[in-house]
Amino acid sequence: SSGRRHPEWLLWRLFRQNIATKEMSGKVKHRAATNHAEAATVTVNEKILRECHALYTDTDNGLVVIGESLGLKLLPPRKKINVMLMGNHSAGKSSFINWYVEEHVQRTGVAIETQGFSFVTSGRKRESLTGNATLHLYPHFKPLQEIDGVVDYLTTEISTSKQKKFSLVTFIDTPGLVDGDMKYPFDVNQAMLWLGDLCDLIFVFFDPIGQALCKRTLNIVEQLNETHSERIRFYLSKADEAGHESDRQRVMMQIVQELCKRPGLNKTGFDMPTIYIPNPNKTVRCVNQIDQVCKDIEKTINQTIQTTLNQLEKDCEQISKLVDDALQADDAARSHNFRAKIKGMSFSLFGFLIPVLLLFQLLVASAPREVLIKFVGEPMAQSITSFMSPATAFWNTISDDNQLVIFASVLVVSGFCLLVSRFLNRSKPTLQRRSRKVLQEKREYVNTQVKSRKQKLYAEYLQQSVSDQDL
Repeated sequence: SSGRRHPEWLLWRLFRQNIATKEMSGKVKHRAATNHAEAATVTVNEKILRECHALYTDTDNGLVVIGESLGLKLLPPRKKINVMLMGNHSAGKSSFINWYVEEHVQRTGVAIETQGFSFVTSGRKRESLTGNATLHLYPHFKPLQEIDGVVDYLTTEISTSKQKKFSLVTFIDTPGLVDGDMKYPFDVNQAMLWLGDLCDLIFVFFDPIGQALCKRTLNIVEQLNETHSERIRFYLSKADEAGHESDRQRVMMQIVQELCKRPGLNKTGFDMPTIYIPNPNKTVRCVNQIDQVCKDIEKTINQTIQTTLNQLEKDCEQISKLVDDALQADDAARSHNFRAKIKGMSFSLFGFLIPVLLLFQLLVASAPREVLIKFVGEPMAQSITSFMSPATAFWNTISDDNQLVIFASVLVVSGFCLLVSRFLNRSKPTLQRRSRKVLQEKREYVNTQVKSRKQKLYAEYLQQSVSDQDL
């Protein structure tokens, strides 16, 4: 029937809407439950770094967007620290990562297993990524593409492990370094030096079984030490396989002697803990300082959190200062434009007034009295004649040739005044009211919302180590 719907069709539509609503409700509940479960496993430090990162990267009110609108380039903080492990092949780098993660994510063995760079990070599910996917996951590592061959030997291993501080760490497992005729498919020295600039920690593992004094390793370490000495940590790995204590001491002396030969590595306070992967089925008398490695990682994480929060406050103050400077500059421009307008109008009025008065004087002097009385009346005509009589008398004393000169001079002066008025009336650009309001809103948001959030995050961080009474 025209213009009408059958009742069966309406019932079917309501039925489908009801099912869709239930399905959507189920999805929302499931998603909320998933997010709640994920949030429950997030540590305080991880939460702080995530929120700091979100304050920078928010698409609407992020500090990066606000900074760009003010001509300020801000870099969002990382949510994890980067730890690069380097050393000769079979030095135990991959084994240490597996031990720290408590999952077999890296291949280990006597042979050169790690031929490229492998990023090991935490995530929602176990996954392996190739080179291009790795660069999409870590866009700040894209300059590695400029080194020929690196992308083909770049992988990422994502693990769901929550052991130790792994959720806040990204390990970078580097190729095993050897001397001699060993050739790499890319410039390994250049790649490791570039990655060292972006890492928070650089662990150098020395293997006591014959390759500890690899010259390639020492050369790269010496170059990294020139600019990042505070990030480098030395460890004697596989210390349980070095034989007796005397053998282990001899190996450490050889390594220290070789390091002292290089001026950049010859420094006071040198420390090289002995570490090895614990094995409950193997009795070892050697002191294992592998916990020192975990403490170094945890200490760097804490320093990174403090640095991130401090930088967040500095960036907020810098944005607020830029807004204040912009508003002050706009106020100064408005004041300048007002003064320039007054000066310009004064010169314009003077430029127009001189020839007008001269013409008016000529008209009054040359016009018959009857015509003047007809247009303005006898009282007004008498007043005008009396007022203009001194100028008229002076004008009559001047010869005709001089009158032309004076008239030309008046026109020149008038034109000069108009030019000066135009020069003085040049205005500076100013902000629109809407733009000023937006700037003020940004400043208000940064000073109230972001800074207050930073204070709460700092309090949450400090509550882990001090009591509430000390805050």
